Amino acid sequence: MTATLVELTAGIVSSHAAGTEMSSDDLIQEINRVFTTLKKLEIEGAMTVEGAAVPGAPAMPIKKAFQNDQVCCLICGKTGFKTLTRHLKQAHDMKPGQYRKQFNIPASQSLTAKNYSEARRKAANENNLAANLEKARAVRAAKKSASAKPLKAKAAVKAVKAAKPVKAKTTKAKA
Repeated sequence: MTATLVELTAGIVSSHAAGTEMSSDDLIQEINRVFTTLKKLEIEGAMTVEGAAVPGAPAMPIKKAFQNDQVCCLICGKTGFKTLTRHLKQAHDMKPGQYRKQFNIPASQSLTAKNYSEARRKAANENNLAANLEKARAVRAAKKSASAKPLKAKAAVKAVKAAKPVKAKTTKAKA
């Protein structure tokens, strides 16, 4: 790896020296500065890779991730979400079920902030959405039962038509 650092240092310093006038002492100082900086970056980069989070390990404790006013992502550590579903799909291409499985989050734990869930529940109750949902289910069930027995309904319509006597049209003569 040292050969690569030397090559990188030579490339950087030669580019810098091509555009700037430098004495031999300035050139040597520049080479030393660039080389030590690159060496430091290489060591810090290795430490970052070694200290990086394991892919399956959460970025923070699970209890800290689910708060009253926000939810935090256990994968990347981002905070401030009201709900995690959209972030999981867009940032990590993951479904909530996969997320729960990866971090052993129970199904009873909501992936939304508690205050946000309560506000949504309150708004639904104020707008009487439960009653509207119940009415919609009843209508859907009635349509389903009506479409499940179309032969009987058609037979009943035919019977009604057959039972009605057909009236003959009479024309009145003009006098």
